[in-house]
Order: sequence, then C-alpha cells, then structure tokens
Amino acid sequence: MTDENKNWSQEEIDGIKERIIQALEQVIDPELGIDIVNLGLVYEVELENNGHCIVKMTLTTMGCPLADVITDQIMTALKDVPEVTKSEVQLVWYPAWTTDRMSRYARIALGIR
Repeated sequence: MTDENKNWSQEEIDGIKERIIQALEQVIDPELGIDIVNLGLVYEVELENNGHCIVKMTLTTMGCPLADVITDQIMTALKDVPEVTKSEVQLVWYPAWTTDRMSRYARIALGIR
C-alpha cells in the first residue's frame, strides 16, 4: 500500500469525514458570522482513496462576492486533516440554498424562526 492509494475501511472513512466536517465548521461566512456547515452550505463531502477531498457546496446567493474568500478558508481548514492530500471545492447551485437548510443553532443565532 502506497500513500497514493489507501484502503480505508468504511469506519475509517466515516471518521475522516467527521474530522473534515469539524474542520469546515471553522470556516465562517464573513457576512453572516456563522460557519458554513451550520448555514447548510455544505451539500456533500467526498473522500477518495488517494486522500483527494471534494467539498460540494453552495453559497447563499449566486454571484456572492465572498466566494473566493470562503474557498480559500476551506482549503486552509482542510490542511488540518492529515489524511487529506488534495482538496477541491465545487460550487453547485442545485438544489438552491434556502434558510430551511440551516441548523437550529444558525437559526437561533440569526434570529430566524
């Protein structure tokens, strides 16, 4: 087994993905002051056997001027997960983001019922 092709068990993959999500919770949307996970912006996290992590996410609005800032913060946060050897952010627009995707914590923090 080389570093380029790991054979992680499903349990190991789940643990790594959990650490990836925890790292993403450190990425704060500069306008709203809430992390991108609790805002419901992260749709999916994929982890390939070579350590390539793909984060599929959206933004609160298309054409958000902070897209590059948030993407850079994600790349920095993922460096704290040792199993991630390469990271990629894919912006997706379907399904469209709504406040329904927000966690209870985010709703309370922003005063949304």
